[in-house]
Amino acid sequence: MARSSGRDPGLTYLARHGQTEWNVAGRRQGRLDSPLTPLGVEQARRNGVLLTGEGIDAVFASPLGRARVTASIIAAQLGLDMRVVDGLAEIDHGAWSGLGSAEIDARWPGQREARERQKYTYRFPDGESYADGEVRAARVLEEIGRSGARRPLVVSHEMVGRMLLRQLGVPDALRTRQPSDVVYRVGAGGAVERLSSSG
Repeated sequence: MARSSGRDPGLTYLARHGQTEWNVAGRRQGRLDSPLTPLGVEQARRNGVLLTGEGIDAVFASPLGRARVTASIIAAQLGLDMRVVDGLAEIDHGAWSGLGSAEIDARWPGQREARERQKYTYRFPDGESYADGEVRAARVLEEIGRSGARRPLVVSHEMVGRMLLRQLGVPDALRTRQPSDVVYRVGAGGAVERLSSSG
């Protein structure tokens, strides 16, 4: 069950960073980073255009480079400053960071399947679980609430983004996918609208 973030009811917008080189290569990033591809830069630009006129009054970003670059492109389009929030960093993939599925299977046989069976509580070796990430997500939303923003845009990552959705009242957030050209508009009670900049 998702916990209340303590924010006043309003709209919250959640965006994922643009496509990165490791996204294309199929490598897990976690707290590591890789640059946006040209498509990733274009996705960020299109998301900025998509969000023009939504009344967004603040932009918050993960400290990781791929999210900061994405957020800065969108914030510039909206005429806003970007604020970095450390708690928005992606869930730490620990020893799996930078690896592809075949490498993980060779070093940790059966562990990807084990994670699928206990997805919320499974902790990456030397890393975090979704449950750990949800604790951070709750704190982030409280911080955003204290900022006075009424229609914040939060630019982060797919996994921690799922935990933000849970905290905003979306019960099936763990199964949610967020392509880089999709922004979620979340209203009171976890009502979600999917805004796409792909045309």
